Amino acid sequence: MRLRIDVRHRRDGFELVDDLAIGAGLTALFGPSGSGKTTLVNLVAGLEKPQHGRIAFDGETWSDAERGIFVPPHRRRIGYVFQEGRLFPHLTVRQNLAYARRFTPAAERRESLERVVDLLGIGRLLDRRPANLSGGEKQRVALGRALMASPRLLLMDEPLSALDNERKAAILPDIERIRDEVGIPILYVSHAIEEVARLATRVVVLAQGRATAIGAPDEVLNVVSSATGALQPGNFLHAVVTGHSPEEGLTLADSRAGPLFLRQADMAVGTHIRVFVPTSEIVLSTTVPDGISTLNRLSGHVVALTDSGHSAMVTVDCSGEQLVAEVTRRSAAGLGLAPGKPVHLLFKAVSIATEGLFRQS
Repeated sequence: MRLRIDVRHRRDGFELVDDLAIGAGLTALFGPSGSGKTTLVNLVAGLEKPQHGRIAFDGETWSDAERGIFVPPHRRRIGYVFQEGRLFPHLTVRQNLAYARRFTPAAERRESLERVVDLLGIGRLLDRRPANLSGGEKQRVALGRALMASPRLLLMDEPLSALDNERKAAILPDIERIRDEVGIPILYVSHAIEEVARLATRVVVLAQGRATAIGAPDEVLNVVSSATGALQPGNFLHAVVTGHSPEEGLTLADSRAGPLFLRQADMAVGTHIRVFVPTSEIVLSTTVPDGISTLNRLSGHVVALTDSGHSAMVTVDCSGEQLVAEVTRRSAAGLGLAPGKPVHLLFKAVSIATEGLFRQS
């Protein structure tokens, strides 16, 4: 199944121009507010008509401005999860879920109530009404309602933006399971780099209505994070979970750069992960320090220094894995940093946000 978008659309002085082909997996539309992410998703959903161009899915034309074709939203068989749950307040969770099946022909219903409830762990909520649900529970139910329609495509417009970090961390595994087990393309809007790094199989970076970069998360996000200004730059380390230490609240992993200590995560030993490490969280040292609480200590040598205005971006090679650390120019000079200089990279386990761990398999 493939989504093809080739549109030009102007609204309120803003012009969106994109030519994209989106396939299986979770494709994240990533960029700062006002870059056109929600407008693009609304065009795909049929909530807005593109002024020029064409949108097609799996060979079926949904919109063609030049030929006067426009398939209404309810006939596109799309699941849409908004920033707020938008549940029917007078219906129970069970009734909200059942309602979603009304517009799906019986022969095309892939999802059952039992499977969706089990997938999202919402069995204990079935007899409650939305007023008695937390923000995270409402979003879980909204996800379930979208799946109950047996959609061909799932759209998610910043579904976690209204949640605090604890509730967000609880829902991220649910979205991962949907991505891995349901088997439909997902178009996911976000401006949170850690969220995208964990969930996306492909990233489309939008800026001022244009797609400026497309590719795998660790290929794209390292390049664009510092260039966009509002987004936190960082590094992606590929690693394998090697164990857990519940009494210490830690998950252990091995990367090519060295061993990693992470916040405890619900991931099986042997799971391949991608770890996001912000450049600003890395401390550089020319000696191995004693008597400090920092658990992550990697070693390497400087390969490049780049002036970044008030700071210096230092690229360090750690056994073939390159990481970038941000330090002040004063620190760079005081440490005598130059290509070839041996250094140690230090960062705390708590510097790695839970949503910055991406399960790859």
